[in-house]
Amino acid sequence: MDLKKIIGLSVSIILTLIALLIPTESFGIPGLTVIEQRVIALFIFAATMWISEAIPIWTTSVLVLVLMLLTTSDSMFNFMRVDDPSFGTPISNSALMGSFAHPTIMLFMGGFVLAITATKYKLDAALAKFMLAPFGTRSEFVMLGFILVTAIFSMFMSNTATAAMMLAILSPVLSSLPADGKGRIGLALSIPIAANIGGIGTPIGTPPNAIAKGNLESLFGINISFGDWAMIMIPIALIILIIMWVVLMKMFPFSQKNIKIEIEGEFEKSPKAIIVYITFALTILLWVTDRLTGVNSNVVALIPFAVFSVCGIFTKDDLRQIEWDVLWLVAGGFALGVGLDKTGLADHLVKAIPFDTWSPMLVIMGSGFLCILMSTFMSNTATAALLIPILATVGFGMPEELLPFGGCKTLIIGLALSASFAMALPISTPPNALAYAKGFIKQKDMAIVGIIVGILGFALGYFILITAAKAGLI
Repeated sequence: MDLKKIIGLSVSIILTLIALLIPTESFGIPGLTVIEQRVIALFIFAATMWISEAIPIWTTSVLVLVLMLLTTSDSMFNFMRVDDPSFGTPISNSALMGSFAHPTIMLFMGGFVLAITATKYKLDAALAKFMLAPFGTRSEFVMLGFILVTAIFSMFMSNTATAAMMLAILSPVLSSLPADGKGRIGLALSIPIAANIGGIGTPIGTPPNAIAKGNLESLFGINISFGDWAMIMIPIALIILIIMWVVLMKMFPFSQKNIKIEIEGEFEKSPKAIIVYITFALTILLWVTDRLTGVNSNVVALIPFAVFSVCGIFTKDDLRQIEWDVLWLVAGGFALGVGLDKTGLADHLVKAIPFDTWSPMLVIMGSGFLCILMSTFMSNTATAALLIPILATVGFGMPEELLPFGGCKTLIIGLALSASFAMALPISTPPNALAYAKGFIKQKDMAIVGIIVGILGFALGYFILITAAKAGLI
């Protein structure tokens, strides 16, 4: 372990112990119990560990859940119990463990199954070839094609996997473009921009979406259907991407008028491949029409899992390819939310902090700006997992004040959007890192374009989100 990680781990442990050992009165929260104090300490531990990345961020989530079970649940060690009213009410261990089987986790897992199977049967490459064909060979339209196709794939596949696939297709093209031309810089930047922004289009597009959706369901009883989410978020993504296409063309004009794209990939015609194509199409159709069919999108996500498993399409080897680290990271965020809710800490925070004196617009915009800032330097999933449960507490404290701006939905979903708008540095997102590693992009170019995307996405995203939430469209 290097010095930076050792320092991060040491700071995390010290701050956690301070929060754990100081008198409960020191927090200034009337009625704070010992159990609630332990939850606060674990929040601090999770925040500092996610920021420092002293250990992999998904392992922090697993560790936090285990520590919560051992110190705050009804299955804690006997020596940690105190026979006193100020001790508080332990959390049900089943409720905490349920974070790893949250319906939104199932939704996300179903998305992974679809993505893995699509790649296995070359549906992704064949679709990319088919979808890029209409854009021809003119350089500017080739870039538009890559932006739109990457964004569409990112709505249903991992942003990282999508960026890796599209960059693999694009790499020979980038190498063939004139070295003194700016066009290849814009083309290389278009992939991470499209992957990051495209992910906001559906609940399964990126983990922050799942965290927002899961917290709205668990804490507020608000269930946003797959179709309703897509109806609002896809237009936001599309508008931002079209504007960024124009910006990239202006900043990085092509010196070569035409680009020829050659993609190896054909639709397979085997019985299993046909089952994959039909199931993929039906799953998306059921997701989009979940209000009409009455089948929840979380349940729909399990249909391809069942079909592919029974038909021998999705095997135990494929099961190992699921991004379990992402699922555990998201689940850790849910566990912290359970801790806030079930211990009564959220209620005590609401009563202790004068939310009614705060400007609701400042809360919404300020939290979104903080999310972008943090996500620029750390995992957007970890940022969302940390901030969303905290801001959910704020939403509990000022429901009437937030109502003119769309209520708690605007506050929570806005954080998910903000996490996806942070892409100013190579470390901001995996798609950024993949694109930067190709060697065609300077960090300065990525920073300038990333800041433009952040400002544009923040302003446009919140405007449309507030408008849609006020109109009851989401």
